[in-house]
Formats: sequence, C-alpha cells, structure tokens
Amino acid sequence: MKRVYCLYRVSTKGQVDKDDIPMQKTACHEFAERQNEWVITKEFFEKGVSGYKVSAEDRDAIQDIKSAAENKEFDILLVFMFDRLGRRQNETPFVVEWFNQQGIEVWSTQEGQQRFESEADYLINFMRFWQANGESRKTSTRVKTRLSQLTAEGVYTGGATPYGYKLIPSGNFNKRGKELKDIVIEEDEAKIVQLIFEKTLKEGIGSYQMADLLNNKQLRTHNGSKFQSNTINRILKNRIYCGYFISGETVSPHLPHIQIIDEHIFNQVQRILKQRSTKNDEKQQIAKTTRGSTLLSGNVYCAHCGGKMISASHIDKYTRKDGSLYESRRTRYMCCNRTRKGNCKDAQSVYSAEKVDKVVEAVVLEYLSRIKETPKSIAVEKRYQTELQSLRKKVRELKAENENYKKQLVELSSEIANALMGESKFTPDMLSNAIENTKQKITQNAELISQYELQIGDQQSAVDNLDYYYDTFRSWADEYQYATREQKKMIICNLIKEVRIGKGYEIDIVFDMNYKQFLISEHENTQPIELKIAV
Repeated sequence: MKRVYCLYRVSTKGQVDKDDIPMQKTACHEFAERQNEWVITKEFFEKGVSGYKVSAEDRDAIQDIKSAAENKEFDILLVFMFDRLGRRQNETPFVVEWFNQQGIEVWSTQEGQQRFESEADYLINFMRFWQANGESRKTSTRVKTRLSQLTAEGVYTGGATPYGYKLIPSGNFNKRGKELKDIVIEEDEAKIVQLIFEKTLKEGIGSYQMADLLNNKQLRTHNGSKFQSNTINRILKNRIYCGYFISGETVSPHLPHIQIIDEHIFNQVQRILKQRSTKNDEKQQIAKTTRGSTLLSGNVYCAHCGGKMISASHIDKYTRKDGSLYESRRTRYMCCNRTRKGNCKDAQSVYSAEKVDKVVEAVVLEYLSRIKETPKSIAVEKRYQTELQSLRKKVRELKAENENYKKQLVELSSEIANALMGESKFTPDMLSNAIENTKQKITQNAELISQYELQIGDQQSAVDNLDYYYDTFRSWADEYQYATREQKKMIICNLIKEVRIGKGYEIDIVFDMNYKQFLISEHENTQPIELKIAV
C-alpha cells in the first residue's frame, strides 16, 4: 500500500465559509479510492493562507510535510490542484521538484502526476506555476482597483475597525448573500480619541505617558488589551478621524458622519509628531517632552554656534549664620557643543534658565495681550488681502511677460522669410530653435498663471486656515494665565519658532509666522519675525 498525505488550502476566510476545503477533501478521497493500493494516512489543512503572498518557508503545513518526506513517512503527496502547493513562479516549481527528489510522487486530482523525467517535464512544471502566479497578480490588481474605486466613492471597504468606531448592519447584501457592515462613531471611544489628540496638542504628552494615563483609568482597546505607545501613535496618525476613508493612495471625499477630529487639529498633531521624530542635530520647534521645570527645552539654541542647548539642574547649598541649612534647586541652559564637545568657545558655560524663561514669558504675555486687542475681521482680512495681492501681482507679471514673448514670437516668425533668402543674420535653424523656446516659455507661464488663479479662487480655504490660527492664538491668550506648566510649554513651542541665547544674555526670539502675522501694525509694511533683547 502507498501511503498518501493530502494538503488542502484556501486563500481567504470567505473560501472556508464557502466549503472549499470539504470540496477539495472529497475530490482527493474519491481520487485515492480509484487508484490501486493508495491509502490516505494524514491530511493537512491551511485556512486563509495565500499561496501567492506567503512563502513556503513561512507555511507550517509545507514545512511539516517536508519534514515527514525526509523521514520517509509517506509515498505520495496529493492535492486538488497543483496551485494548492503555492502560486509563486520563482519558488513553488522547486518545492514540487524537491519532493520528487526525496522519492515522493506529487499528484493532483485534476492534472495527474508531475514527473521530472525530461526537459519537457521541467518546462511544464515551471509554466504551470508561472500561469498561477499571473492569475494571482491579476486577482490582486482587480481587488486593489475595486477597493480604490469604492474608497473614492466614500464606501467603507472593511478591515480592522479603528478605535473610536463600531460596525453596524447596513441592510445591504453582497452577491453571496452576506450582509455588509457600515462604520459609525462609537461615542464613548470617540471622547477618548479626542482626549488623546487634545493632550498631545495642548500638553505635549508623549505616547508612553498617554498609554499609562488611559491604562490607569482602566480603559482598554477593542480586543481588551492595554494601550501601548504604538497604539496611541496609530490613533494619532490615522486620518479616518478627520472623516476620510483611505485605501493606498486613494482618499475618499470628506465624510462628516465619521469625523471625530478637526482637520486643523490633526495637522497640528502631525507637525508635533514630525518634530519629535527628527534627529537631535536638526532644529526642533516642539519639545520632545513637556516634563521638567524649564519652559524652553526643545527649541532653545546657542546664538554663537547654532547648536542645541540642554537644560540641567543643580542644588545650591550653604549654612546660614544661625546654623540652618539653605537649599535651592536652580536650572540652567548649556550649549551642547561647548559642554559635550568643547567646540563652542564663545558661549557662556551656563545661562540661568530662570532668567531666560522670565524674559521670554514676558514677551509671550505681551503678544498674547496684543492679540486680544486685534479684531478678527481686521487681523484675518489684512493677512488674507496681503496674500491675495501677492498672488495677483504674480499673475500680472506673468501675463505681461507672456505679452512680450508673443511679440518676440511675431518678430521671429517674420524673420524666417529673410533667413530663407539669405538676408538675415540668423539661420533658419537658429530661428526655429528660438521660436520653439519662446513657445515653451509661453506655455510654462500659462500653466503658472492657471495655478495662481486657482489659488486666488480658493478663497474660503485660505480664510479657514487664518481663522483657525487666529482662534487658536486668542484661546491661548484666555488660557495662559490658568494653564499648567505643560500647557504653557506647548503654547510657547507653537508661538515661538526658536530662541537663541548669546553671551551676556543677548536673547533672539524668532516667532512662528502662522501667529506673528496677526500682530503686524497697520503702519508696518514688513512682517518682522525676530525680536532681539539684551537682558
């Protein structure tokens, strides 16, 4: 009797539901019964394993069968079709050949035995899996294309349900009679998502600290697990919370019914995450952490070498005349390049953090008080009109330039006749090249004009952005007095691009233009973003 091992495989869970595995099993048993002296001694089942995406090395069933083949535990490997062994053209043909080399016959109920007795056998073996590989690619392309199309139409296409949402029956059914699901906001979880974004934006809380905060409140993820830092980061980076489905490069239209987070807030959080992921030698505006007693850690730099400054603390101790011990903790800023590398010779060894923070905070308070006195209509409209005038000026300049090019084109064209008669200082080839170059410049300018005119036309979007920054600035003015130290740090990090400290406490404050733009007086023609202070 020949001992037979059978392998049954389906690529998706849906195929399991459709009874594909029992179909393969029945076909293999019937095939074995028709042969002389075949007995099935063991069966292997792979459910939801892609023969195209998953390598044979990562498939437990294949590895177990190979181990049994080496131990001579069976004589025949039987499958429903050879593509059940895999669909990789650069791998599966050699898997089949390997079994044959171990003395194992490889059979399919539909295609018979795969032999390796001639060159034709090798060619047929390769071509079979080359075709299966191609079919898998086509299927993959069709699925991806359809998913992208559905996403572009604003249709939910499935996948893991993000935290903050739940699935409900839609009342619609697919071709197989299975009811489809709709994704909707889960109100209690949505509040937690909003808390995560708020704490990140306003207090600068990191992902590890945020995870601990949620776990301490006995909150859990969908599957009942504790929150991890990577869970928090996935939430912060998922644009579905702004009201968009995303499939690859395809983004759905805006879907208000699934929006949890304002898009401006989402973008600000992405800016914070990006700033915190940069290397230490790159300039950062947002502090990596809001812990610690200094206000400026993260965006304070040496005015002499441009290197980052670090904060440190020390305790002053001395005994008073009355014998009591005096202790006071003091913090200070130090130039990294001077302290660690000894490269910066011009900077002071230390700067009092208390003195620097006091000066910077006084400036911040002044700007916050000024924004309270700046009406929204004036602040937003003035900045918007400035941008609008700049775009219109560019359009006028490009149009004037194109008029000149068109005149040149007429002159060059009229010169061709003279060149053909030998009465011009230019050859026909020179004139032809000049005409072609002029036409290209006219086309390029026309494209730029079209882009600028689209920007001019998109007025509401520009106003919305200005509205957001203005409202944020005003909210800081109202909140700063009562804010926690972490909140004050985040306000300063967002309002101030960087602070440079020089010898003798010369402080150079560079403001973020998104907010400084609202503080330009009506008589100022420029928009200064730096403030130099000598303490």
